[in-house]
Amino acid sequence: MFAALAAAMLVGALLCTVLGSVSIAPGKVAEILLGGGSGAERNILTQIRLPRMCMTVLLGGALAVSGYLLQTFFGNPIAGPYVLGISSGAKLAVCAALLFVAGGERQSSGLLMILAAFAGALVTTGAIVLLSHRVRHMASLLAAGIMVGYICNAVTDFLVTFAEDAQIVNLRGWSQGTFSGMAWGDVAAAAVIVTAAMVLTVLCSKPIGAFELGEAYAASMGVDVKRYRVILILLSSLLSACVTAFAGPVSFVGIAVPFLMRKLLRSSRPPVMVPACFLSGAVFCLYSDLIARMAFAPTELGISTVTSLLGAPVVIYMLAVRKR
Repeated sequence: MFAALAAAMLVGALLCTVLGSVSIAPGKVAEILLGGGSGAERNILTQIRLPRMCMTVLLGGALAVSGYLLQTFFGNPIAGPYVLGISSGAKLAVCAALLFVAGGERQSSGLLMILAAFAGALVTTGAIVLLSHRVRHMASLLAAGIMVGYICNAVTDFLVTFAEDAQIVNLRGWSQGTFSGMAWGDVAAAAVIVTAAMVLTVLCSKPIGAFELGEAYAASMGVDVKRYRVILILLSSLLSACVTAFAGPVSFVGIAVPFLMRKLLRSSRPPVMVPACFLSGAVFCLYSDLIARMAFAPTELGISTVTSLLGAPVVIYMLAVRKR
């Protein structure tokens, strides 16, 4: 399975690199990277397609792992990165920053978007952590997170309603999710954040595995349940906020991918699921981004449009299976 995922990721990465409005022969990629080819081809490959492909891999993997952590936290396979309202809080902060600070100019305010997303995620996470100390039942905490998300989305819609037309145009593409416009500086920043979060997730594999069997079992194994509840939320929020900051909201990846990996691997063990979710999330987003770019070229679809079409049937099937 891991070999198949790695092969699919390599094929998807190659397709995303060579296909586009200007096609580049696969055999010419190495030549261009070594300094050959025309200046236009080098610019397209090294400054547009390769950064976009790298960000798609990083953020797709981060989103899937974020969903796996939340599903472990709640013991519920339909819990996703947006269920606690963390991504909605990040989206609200980014929207406010774009409208009131950057004047809607997304391309000129990359650092502002990153800072705003993490600030919004941090505030929302703090609210959820405070609620977790007062709400003992996971279902109640889940409902509280959903309500926080609704509030953040309502405030975001309110801000967009009264924004100027030019600001709405620039904001609309980001709000639908997109991997376009990435630069190597964005890739470096995302790589640092995602790598740090992934290392911490791997180090917490044993407590996460205990959580898979319930909080009572985890406590009996000597796991500090309250402490690791907070750690799981923080790691998930860090990963999902990173995605929101760079690519906007991307739906269904965090729910569908972990579910599919559990079914295919017949395992929920963190040492297996964490790398599997990262690889499969990267593959899912690579091919989704390819469809978004090429299906109606030169018009580009929002990435969430494609991930919703591909991921929603998986969630419907999941609910039908659970009901049966």
